[in-house]
Amino acid sequence: MSMLEIRNLTKIYGKFTALDDLSISIGQGELHGFVGPNGAGKSTTMRILATLMPPTSGTALIENVDVCRNPRRVRELVGYMPDFFGVYDRLKAWEYLDFYARCYGFSYRERMRMIDQLLALVNLSDKRESYVDALSRGMKQRLCLAHALIHDPHLLILDEPASGMDPRARAEMKDILRQLKEMGKTVLISSHILPELSEMCDSLTIIDHGKLVFSGSVEALSRRMNGNAPLEIRLLNEGQVEAAVPVLKEFPGVSGIVLTDAQQLNVSFDGDDEAAALLLKTLLLRGAAVLDFHRAPMNLEKVFMEVTQDD
Repeated sequence: MSMLEIRNLTKIYGKFTALDDLSISIGQGELHGFVGPNGAGKSTTMRILATLMPPTSGTALIENVDVCRNPRRVRELVGYMPDFFGVYDRLKAWEYLDFYARCYGFSYRERMRMIDQLLALVNLSDKRESYVDALSRGMKQRLCLAHALIHDPHLLILDEPASGMDPRARAEMKDILRQLKEMGKTVLISSHILPELSEMCDSLTIIDHGKLVFSGSVEALSRRMNGNAPLEIRLLNEGQVEAAVPVLKEFPGVSGIVLTDAQQLNVSFDGDDEAAALLLKTLLLRGAAVLDFHRAPMNLEKVFMEVTQDD
């Protein structure tokens, strides 16, 4: 079941097209990465989904609710965290959340229970009585995430939530996002750092200059961009390398063999997965003791540069 359907979304500012006929689909319970260089249209898309601006044309459906026709209902379904979320510095952490919980009309008992649960979720229980201005950037970001969760939304829209965080804070944010997925939340999270998102997302959308470049699973992106990556074959010892090379030279699709160390070969191979499996079987049948056999890892930085390169 789709949680989010974006249909031919276009946003034009004067002569500048920020979004150009964008269409994507996100399934319920997915952690979906939204990737693109700065200025690609990520934040514009997210603001439209959060009902903060109208599109020029096209629309989006969240649980089949049209963001343009029924924005009030959409706001009940969506929790939005912009790339910069203002906070009230002279409030304590629990007071900050309590302020917004009051806006939603929750009773005192509901608010206190909810605040404790949210602070625990974002690992800020020990900062309950701390003033917001005394929190680190990473803690403020997590507090803002708790703010976005107050009304228990079905879809979370997070615009660069780890921006400016140190490595420890980024790791903490990743752990929280995994917990949200386990809770059944659907999460749309933007970044311009593809490797960061690929580690934790089920699927990815890449946009550039407002246009769709790719949308699908991380595995599909890997197959698309890495299908002809060299095979890395590690053998038991140097003698096994000598046994493997003649087999490789006569196998269809092998166009180059490079010895990277005494036990490993990098093999240029244009066969598909079925052909690669046959190659491995042939090596074993011919007596080559193979310890490891795989495609070279996808260089995600290189992928990002290739798919978002300037015209």
